[in-house]
Amino acid sequence: MMILKQYYLGCLAHASYLIGDESTGEAAIVDPQRDIDRYLADAKEHHLTIRYVILTHFHADFLAGHIELRNRAGATIVLGSRAQAEFEFLAATDGQTLPLGQVRLKILETPGHTPEGISLLVFSPQHSDSQPYAVLTGDTLFIGDVGRPDLLASVGVTADELAEMLYASIDRLRKLPDTTLVYPAHGAGSMCGKNLSKETVSTIGEQKKFNYAMQPMSLEAFKALVTADQPEAPDYFVYDAILNRKERTDLDANMQKSLRKMSVEEVLEAQQKGAQLLDVREAVDFEGAHLAGSLQIGLQGKYATWCGSLLDHQHPIVVIAEPGDEPEAVMRLGRIGFDHIAGYLEGGMSALENHPNLVKSIDRITAPALARLLESSPPPLVLDVRSDNERAATHLAGSLHIPLAGLAERIGELPEDRLLVVHCEGGYRSAIACSLLARSGRTKLMDLVGGIKAWQASQLPVEGSPSSCSAGSPSCSR
Repeated sequence: MMILKQYYLGCLAHASYLIGDESTGEAAIVDPQRDIDRYLADAKEHHLTIRYVILTHFHADFLAGHIELRNRAGATIVLGSRAQAEFEFLAATDGQTLPLGQVRLKILETPGHTPEGISLLVFSPQHSDSQPYAVLTGDTLFIGDVGRPDLLASVGVTADELAEMLYASIDRLRKLPDTTLVYPAHGAGSMCGKNLSKETVSTIGEQKKFNYAMQPMSLEAFKALVTADQPEAPDYFVYDAILNRKERTDLDANMQKSLRKMSVEEVLEAQQKGAQLLDVREAVDFEGAHLAGSLQIGLQGKYATWCGSLLDHQHPIVVIAEPGDEPEAVMRLGRIGFDHIAGYLEGGMSALENHPNLVKSIDRITAPALARLLESSPPPLVLDVRSDNERAATHLAGSLHIPLAGLAERIGELPEDRLLVVHCEGGYRSAIACSLLARSGRTKLMDLVGGIKAWQASQLPVEGSPSSCSAGSPSCSR
């Protein structure tokens, strides 16, 4: 009997898969996340040997677990025939079949998001020997969208060339039977596309009806459509796309090295040498009390994405967390290839009880209190750190707009002698922004509790067009 299991990692909007034949005990893992324990546990439960680990392409938004599965399960790494990598791999050609007992995986070359992209046709005798039961489309075809062809990760190939490849690949997928199940590598919230659905499985027939990019159109019309209005990709995408090609240290070895306890004195010494202090606690706790100079990115939100956007690879990272949360913080950094962790502050903020001079705070303000404050003279400057789409949908009159991803480079545009009140949609990004501003030396600073959602819930006035920010858009996020 065939097993086809989807694993969905919400924080990265990432789907990976286990495909196996219980009768012969052979299995493959497709597009795995870097922490692989869940695949190993399920393989053990179903008495499966992981024979292959397959990457549909070199992912840019996360570091895949192919090295880990090779090292711990003895799996053969499989890539498309156009791929080039430092490690040994099976270069699978178009039409090649990978047998897993009675289950067959047929390679379908589908470049466009990247040059080496492939999809996997899944055949199972319990369904049909001649018709594919499912297709794993990687980042070529999403539910409601297609993979963007403009990422800088595709070094050496232009977006125009990739769009032409994608056009041909989508045509190949369009010709599959309508009943073929579609399993992509990402869902809503991923920046690998612009209009991904919250659904994680569909059919070719449904996508032919409802996916804008699956409609019949000319090549030029397709190019214009799929390249327009794409969200700005975080800087770490290029780094991860390159790192996924390299031989590297696996996650377990990195975790052992990174989970090093550090005293207050050691943290301060590291900070003086350029280390990045990363506070992963919730916003309310950080703003109540934090180590001066630290950047807050909470574990409960899009932690990995914002860490990848705002931290660099040149300077070591010191984690400040609630005791017990350090392994999760380090592991999730490892998922995006941030292995340069110096350690963590032993005891968290309790270690600073005898160092009050090192502790800072940031004021918070409710929506009604801000409304009253805006009537004073001079009023505060409201800083909106949301995306362009969110801003167009609704915003506070007279507010200044600088998206969070570009704030660090534009802090100099903000007045130093005027109170700043920062907001986002719900409060996650505004806390990050406040920590950036405080780290730069700004002291006249407040965070709007609950963001613009709280402002609207208080029946306070806004401007904009609600239709500008579609549900599920990766740019309309926390």
